Amino acid sequence: MPSVFVLLAMLLTADDVALGPGNHVRGVRVGDLDRTYLVHLPPNIDPDVAMPVVLAFHGGGANAANMALFSGLDDKADEAGFIVVYPEGTGRLPRMLTFNAGDCCGHAAATGIDDVAFTRALIDDLATVATIDPRRVYATGMSNGAMMAYRVASELSDRIAAIAPVAGPMGTDECQPDRPVPVIHFHGDADEFAPFAGGRGRGLSGTSFHSVEHSVDAWVEANGCNPTPTTTSIDDREEDGTTVKIARHDAGRDGAEVVLVIIEGGGHTWPGREPRLRALGRATREISANDMMWEFFERHPRR
Repeated sequence: MPSVFVLLAMLLTADDVALGPGNHVRGVRVGDLDRTYLVHLPPNIDPDVAMPVVLAFHGGGANAANMALFSGLDDKADEAGFIVVYPEGTGRLPRMLTFNAGDCCGHAAATGIDDVAFTRALIDDLATVATIDPRRVYATGMSNGAMMAYRVASELSDRIAAIAPVAGPMGTDECQPDRPVPVIHFHGDADEFAPFAGGRGRGLSGTSFHSVEHSVDAWVEANGCNPTPTTTSIDDREEDGTTVKIARHDAGRDGAEVVLVIIEGGGHTWPGREPRLRALGRATREISANDMMWEFFERHPRR
C-alpha cells in the first residue's frame, strides 16, 4: 500500500493535470473558506492555444449547476470555443447561495464574504489546469450574479476584460476601475424582482436596488463614453409580448463602450431562454443574450 506521502504526491500531481473537455468541479481556499466552482471546457480543445474565459455568476438563491441550466452557456461555449466557469456562492443551504455584490445579497453580503478575492483566486487556479488567455477573461451573471459582474469589473479591472450583466444593476454607489471596462447590460423594463427604475422588488432579499440608469451612467463616466447614446430598435419578429431597444454609448477610452439592451415587456429573465418559473415574467425570443454578449466580448479584449 502506498504511504500517505506517496498518496499526497499523487493527488497533487493529479491537480496539476490539464482539464479535458466537459464538466469539472474545482476547489480553492480563500482565507478560511473552501470555495468551489464548475468549469466547462468545449470539445476539441487544443492545450497549446490560449482560450477565452467567461465567468457566469448565478442569481441569489441559486447555485452554479442551476446557472449552467438557466443560461445555456455550455452550448454557446461549445459553439464559439471558450471556457465557461460558474462560481459557487455561499450560504447556509447548498442550493440557496448568494454573492456579496455590495448592497446585496443574503448571507454573503450580511457576513462580508470576499467574493472579489474568490474570483481572483478562481482565475489563478483555472490557469494552472487550462491554457487561458488572460486578456480575454469576461464576466456575466444573472440578478445578484449580474451585480457581482459589476463588482469584479470595478475591483478586478486588471483581470476582467468586459462584462455582460443580466437583470441586475450595480450594487455599489460608484465604480472605480483602474482601466475602462466595456459593459453590455440586459434588462427587462417589466422586471418585478430587480426593478428597472430601482427600489425594492418582489424577492426576499429586502434590497432597495439602484436603478439601471445609475449603473449605465456610472460606467459611461468611468469609461469616458459619449453620454448621449445612439438608440436603435430590433425588428419585432416574435409574438412574445416583448420588443427590444438598444442604447449604445460609444467613443470611450481605449475603444470602450457601454450598451444597454432594454427588453420592453421583459421580466426577470435571460433573453433567448425560457424561464423555469412563470413568476419571473416574460423572456424575449427576439434576441439571444448569449449570442449578443459573445459578439460584444469578442470585440473587447483587455487592452
